[in-house]
Amino acid sequence: MKWNIPNVLTTFRLILIPVFLLFYYLPVSWNHFAAAFVFWLAAITDYFDGYLARKLGQSTPFGAFIDPVADKLMVTCALVVLVEDFNAIWITLPAIVIIGREVVISALREWMAERNKRATVAVSDVGKYKTAAQMLAIMGILWQPNDMIVGVGAFLLYIAVVLTFWSMFTYLKAAKNELFAADNEAK
Repeated sequence: MKWNIPNVLTTFRLILIPVFLLFYYLPVSWNHFAAAFVFWLAAITDYFDGYLARKLGQSTPFGAFIDPVADKLMVTCALVVLVEDFNAIWITLPAIVIIGREVVISALREWMAERNKRATVAVSDVGKYKTAAQMLAIMGILWQPNDMIVGVGAFLLYIAVVLTFWSMFTYLKAAKNELFAADNEAK
């Protein structure tokens, strides 16, 4: 494996996951701010590792594999922590939708890659908007400085849910012919 700046940033994001969890559960008054900051740092490295990989021509098979894994692990950890902390349906349902969509799309991309059709379900602009809304929502809800920020975070979380469904259906629609062709081949 070739170590380059994008791969180091992605690996750093993986290392931030236990740091995030440690800060969130620290019994200090600033734990939520620290966890939100670590989550923000992870989100920023997610942006820069992709940007630098493209800009510097440093895309690698390792980076292509580990980048989405790091993203999904960090978001899933944050959502699970929030579900446990808030213990409320208004956060549990969006978390289930977002995590469920990630499982479905990851499986779809893997399956399409096996059929040499990976480009059919490449990341779309809607997926990028979903990610941005999701990251901002999670940061606000993690931080919890006041009810207004949590409310804005909740609003953005529901925007992310709408974009989650939209992007999932877009990917499934793009793969529709392949999905049904496989169904016909199996008969």
